[in-house]
Amino acid sequence: MSNAVYAALTRQSGLMQEMQVVANNLANSSTTGYKSDRAIFAEFLAGAGAASEKVSMGGVAAHNFDLEQGGLRFTGGRFDLAIQGEGFFMIDTPAGMRFTRAGHFQLSEESRLIDGQGNPVLNPAGGAILIPEDAEQVSIGGDGSISVDGELFGQVGVVRPEGQLTRDGNASFVSEDGFEAIEEPRVLQGALEQSNVSPVLEVARMIEVQRAYEAGQAMLEKEDQRINKFITTLRQQL
Repeated sequence: MSNAVYAALTRQSGLMQEMQVVANNLANSSTTGYKSDRAIFAEFLAGAGAASEKVSMGGVAAHNFDLEQGGLRFTGGRFDLAIQGEGFFMIDTPAGMRFTRAGHFQLSEESRLIDGQGNPVLNPAGGAILIPEDAEQVSIGGDGSISVDGELFGQVGVVRPEGQLTRDGNASFVSEDGFEAIEEPRVLQGALEQSNVSPVLEVARMIEVQRAYEAGQAMLEKEDQRINKFITTLRQQL
């Protein structure tokens, strides 16, 4: 296989991965708390057959998430929370700690504050948040403090993950390097943060990637024809 084919194939593979990222962004353009994704490509050297031959190729090395705040949708829900500015809510899942901006919470049968999958929402100390069953009025302040019938009862944790974020689900992230508390969080009760995906920009990216893929496919077909012509000519001379 020629070096040109090697390079073209790795380019096509990268474009397919980029298309998957774009398609996932579009599919989650209405997902609460979703953050737009960008694929980051890196160059590497790969063997091309002979021990001394190397070909410069590329591939997806990492993902870069656009953490810019999405628009707010006011719901009036008692446990619908949105973070203004930086920070994430902490969620305790069976797979470990997760961070999310999707604040559509509710109460479990045990009166714990949970997310849509039944995972506990955590306070700044990493503990579960309990709301009395007989609570008539629950107010959540701008700093995440929870008041039940006028009495301070706890606080919703808002933290800053440290290190590289990895997506785990559409609107949740994991960080292996821990987190630090946001000293002055800004929490808004009765609202949800919408996705920060711009459908118009994503469609434009999809068209661009599709055209690049079609151009690469045409190049592969021409290279295949060139190789076949070379082989045919060589056979005729033997």
